[in-house]
Amino acid sequence: MHYLEGIWERSWLTNNGPLVQQLESSLSEQLNGAQVQFTSNGTIALQIAIKALGLTGEIITTPFSYVATTTAILWENCEPVFVDIEDRTFCIDADKIEAAITPQTSAILATHVYGFPCDVHKIEQIARRHNLKVIYDGAHAFGVNYHGKPLLTYGDISTCSFHATKLFHTTEGGAIVVQDPSLSEKIWLYKSFGHRGDDYFSLGVNGKNSEFHAAMGLCNLPRVPDFIEARCKVAELYQQELAGLPLRFPAMPDELEYNYAYFPIVLESEAQMFKVKDALAAEQINTRRYFYPSLNLLPYHTGAACPVSEDIALRVLSLPFYQELEPEQVQRICHIIRASCA
Repeated sequence: MHYLEGIWERSWLTNNGPLVQQLESSLSEQLNGAQVQFTSNGTIALQIAIKALGLTGEIITTPFSYVATTTAILWENCEPVFVDIEDRTFCIDADKIEAAITPQTSAILATHVYGFPCDVHKIEQIARRHNLKVIYDGAHAFGVNYHGKPLLTYGDISTCSFHATKLFHTTEGGAIVVQDPSLSEKIWLYKSFGHRGDDYFSLGVNGKNSEFHAAMGLCNLPRVPDFIEARCKVAELYQQELAGLPLRFPAMPDELEYNYAYFPIVLESEAQMFKVKDALAAEQINTRRYFYPSLNLLPYHTGAACPVSEDIALRVLSLPFYQELEPEQVQRICHIIRASCA
């Protein structure tokens, strides 16, 4: 309410207002001084990132992500080339990337799935050898540190989603994170119709966000450490209550400070996944097939076979997971899952 009162008093509702600038500055501080552009959502962030890097031709990407990762590539008239995932974190298998590179390849666009990091060091080495750009879809990665630095600071560009379902949110929103100030200026213009005042410099779209969304972000940002701490406890209880069942969790890499963005489980079969999902739904407990389908099987754009992604996508289920989830609720959910797996 305090922030809203200020917005009304200033009558400055959008167009790079003081709260947007304050949020970008605060996010930059959290990300070791990286340049941060606050956008209207995480999808436009991906689209602007592709445009700003001048990508053409083929972009190597993951089939195990939200559909926006693939559709952003297609929307920018590039060709997604799918590389299968590895079986531990469900991120793109860096060992398989090089075989997919062709003379038409311009970039690698990989997703930090559920906030678990891609093999950023191996991907960086591959990109350097082949003169490729690297974009990370970090929609789940806010608050994650890997090898002692924010995960969102790896790559040429990282994008983030601040949708209301995310650990840190601005109701609707997203961000583009870069290290290069000149690239950041280019992105600012691209998200602002390509002009400052009456001076026009480039093409652009409306990727800006409002003072109201920034206000929500400024309220949530100081609470992120508390959110992560609470979610860690929920995750530990889930793991304790589900121990011994015929299911598994993604593996957490070493040197990772995790944000506990989601709690996915992988069942033994798709039939077992549906059994658990339906049993929970019967008790008005919502779950999500996150991610399904494997994106190489989309009806409007198919790609090469990705057997690991296709298999995991059939069996994965994301359970209710948020910081206010009470221990009794977790135990009830796990009791239903345990009965379904009997």
